[in-house]
Amino acid sequence: MKKNFTLFFFLSLTFFLCQKIELKKVTDSSQTFTGEIGGSPITMQLHYTGLVDCDQYQHYVDGWYYYDKYKKKIPLTGIYNYYGNLSLYNFGPRQKQSSKLLKEQITSLQKVEKTDEIAQKLSPQEYIIFEEVNSSKNPVSGHFYIDKKVQQVKLYTGNVMIYRLNNYLFLPNNKKINTYDFINKAGGNELISYASGENGNRVLLYFEQTSNFNACGQCGASDGEKGYRVLYFTKDWNYKNYEQFLTESCWENIYDVTKTKSKDRKTIQYKIGKSDTTPAHKLTVDLKNASVIKSK
Repeated sequence: MKKNFTLFFFLSLTFFLCQKIELKKVTDSSQTFTGEIGGSPITMQLHYTGLVDCDQYQHYVDGWYYYDKYKKKIPLTGIYNYYGNLSLYNFGPRQKQSSKLLKEQITSLQKVEKTDEIAQKLSPQEYIIFEEVNSSKNPVSGHFYIDKKVQQVKLYTGNVMIYRLNNYLFLPNNKKINTYDFINKAGGNELISYASGENGNRVLLYFEQTSNFNACGQCGASDGEKGYRVLYFTKDWNYKNYEQFLTESCWENIYDVTKTKSKDRKTIQYKIGKSDTTPAHKLTVDLKNASVIKSK
């Protein structure tokens, strides 16, 4: 019996170790959506073509859509923002010229708010507006305007953002998650280690990312957000939650930090001075066991 148990334990350990965990970074600059206009199935493809200004929340997009029945591509141009608002226009024979004029006139956050007003002066033949998109809802709904008629438009997605900094974690049991969906949209994660315990599994990530995804304003374009994230999973690798531990931060004014590595290089200790929001404390990062302990 003892031999059988030993063999079972060895095989289980081998199986776990063979289930490699990987993190892959994939930056999307285009998205293809399916949906419907007035009940008729459509396909839409949009790609990111640049920033409005230093405000990275406002993006130019170009693309097309077609009715699935006919597959004739109808060109689109417009603006979308970080909050999911999306405005798309077709100017008919003058698509190229009017698209250029539209972008030349929308150069700031204030002008983005007047996108439709500016576009209407260029006489679009048809246009699609999604406003106040709730990312928790799928599909997202908006309105399609043509010949003074209005129809409902739907896209079968919960996220109409085009430019995405995806960090995919490939897990055992053929599971995959994207940190873009549940941590934040700034990416910057690096896989450090993973471990298994009585309460489930853990994955340790180190991250460096911009403090403010919007390059304007406080902490804009600063790379001052650094630290570790511990992701918690069930024994079957179902995601539960995560904890974040900052070692540097523009937002929290965390800069007084001393870093010490153990001789065996299995742990790192950070002594972090008092900041605007937190008292002085220590972080002990256990690289082998994929854990972080915060102490006074």
